[in-house]
Amino acid sequence: MEYNFILSCESTVDLPYSYISGRDISVLFYSYMMGGKEYEDDMLRNTDALDQFYDRIDKGQMPSTSQINEYRYIEYFTGLLKKGDVLHLAFGSGMTPSVINAKNAAEKMKSEFPDRKLIVIDSLCSSSGYGLFVDEAADMRDGGASMDDIAFWALSRNEYMHHSFFSTDFTMFKRSGRVSGATAAFGTLLGICPLMHLNLAGKIVAYGKVRGKKAAVRSIVKEMAERAENGYDYAGKCFISGSHCPEEVELTKKAIEEAFPKAKITIHEIGTIIASHCGKGTVAVFFWGDKRSE
Repeated sequence: MEYNFILSCESTVDLPYSYISGRDISVLFYSYMMGGKEYEDDMLRNTDALDQFYDRIDKGQMPSTSQINEYRYIEYFTGLLKKGDVLHLAFGSGMTPSVINAKNAAEKMKSEFPDRKLIVIDSLCSSSGYGLFVDEAADMRDGGASMDDIAFWALSRNEYMHHSFFSTDFTMFKRSGRVSGATAAFGTLLGICPLMHLNLAGKIVAYGKVRGKKAAVRSIVKEMAERAENGYDYAGKCFISGSHCPEEVELTKKAIEEAFPKAKITIHEIGTIIASHCGKGTVAVFFWGDKRSE
């Protein structure tokens, strides 16, 4: 299909590259450092990449990530603008300041490409919630919506994409300072699962904790019922993602299917960039709902 603009995103959408490229969406890849070596965010292009990532963690190598700099955005946008106008939906500013660099790069490129339009939107989203946001934009594009129409929609709807998640492993949360060492050890011993979501600014907020993954799943279902469009009659897309915890993902999927029979559920893997911060054992549910809270 021919389009009159290029839809673009970043690899932290946590959807398979085959899916994103198949929808004619351009991708800018993040990278991470591990064991003194740089790796590109794989997006499942290599089916062994995630297993290798977690294997290195098990062997004591801890990953680190960094924002995408302005020069990298200029390089990326230049290649796209040579082909046409660009709408870039960026990784949420609550997760990274990269979007500031993207907007600065776009401003600097106006003189070089005066006849092209480049719009950068802060998605305020993360992981497959960001992926669902981009996927919806692609649906609109395929339905004939203009670049300006989608940009307006993105700016008015980014606060309505919900991210609800829990973790059964405190390792990365301890490392990042989100919980103390004592809390992590005590929580792991008792099977405590922190409950988290993204707030209005796209930042992670821990709003509760429960004992056991079944209780965590029930809490996620309860929050979705309270916040999703039309409650239990939610009929939109629902993405569920997990970081190396298929049992917990399947448990969550079954609970969502039972509570929300009209929801269009898809399962995805949390990618290496997000997993560098959440570690193993995180399950996240993404859906459209009311405006996120402060």
